[in-house]
Amino acid sequence: MYADVMENIFLLVLVTLLSVVQNVFFALKVEKECIGLNSKQHSTAFERLSCANRNCMDTYPTFLAVLWCAGICLSQAPAAFAGILYLVVRQKYFVGYMGQTCQSIPGFLFGKRILFFLSLMCIVGIINYLMLTYGGSDYKEYIQTITKAASTLLLLP
Repeated sequence: MYADVMENIFLLVLVTLLSVVQNVFFALKVEKECIGLNSKQHSTAFERLSCANRNCMDTYPTFLAVLWCAGICLSQAPAAFAGILYLVVRQKYFVGYMGQTCQSIPGFLFGKRILFFLSLMCIVGIINYLMLTYGGSDYKEYIQTITKAASTLLLLP
């Protein structure tokens, strides 16, 4: 039984651990910039890093919730793929914020699109479960096929 459970969530666990490592990286960057400052001196680089880190932390619980919900309720592979894309986009957002603020906008918009896709996966998975429970109709295989194809569309700019 343990192997069956791990098989269904392994990719989600991997993406979650990668996101934790990324959060540690962000925190270390902010700490490194903070150590270089005097208490009376505020650099714009520190302000930008701190703001980027706060923004990433604000969306992190939402990301984890929709990642796991989409992976468990519908399909693990497309959810994990979208999760990896989200981490790449979040890295682009963070690095873009270290330059000029306008460089972070593409990462922000792309991240919103990925979160929307994961949220849509959650909703469709829940609706399918309710249809199976109360209506006797299971469309999970069809939906999974569509979701796997649609997840590749996330790569389009």
